[in-house]
Amino acid sequence: MGKRDHHYFVYIVASRTHVLYCGMTDSLTRRVEEHRLSAIPGFTERYQCNRLVWFECYQYVLNAISREKQIKRWTRAKKLRLIERMNPTWADLSEEWRKQTAGPSTPLRSGRDDKA
Repeated sequence: MGKRDHHYFVYIVASRTHVLYCGMTDSLTRRVEEHRLSAIPGFTERYQCNRLVWFECYQYVLNAISREKQIKRWTRAKKLRLIERMNPTWADLSEEWRKQTAGPSTPLRSGRDDKA
């Protein structure tokens, strides 16, 4: 039996008024769609955080969990800088995936996983 590649994503979704939510998932495409459709009651549904504005991909779940916890401890200003380095226009990064009905490419791994 072959070894399965695992991919875990830390992501930030935002509302049009820039309310932020940081999360972690093993399926970014599915999770973003859940946010977009307000499929899960709670914060992101209430504040309409449904636009993917930032993400990183990890091979190891513990690295992704650590990164999510780190970002959740950050100030709002630091989160904004993180987003604006990757996505200065705050474009919904999932729009192209939805058009193509495909998920993000998996080679976008963080270099930190290579050290484990």
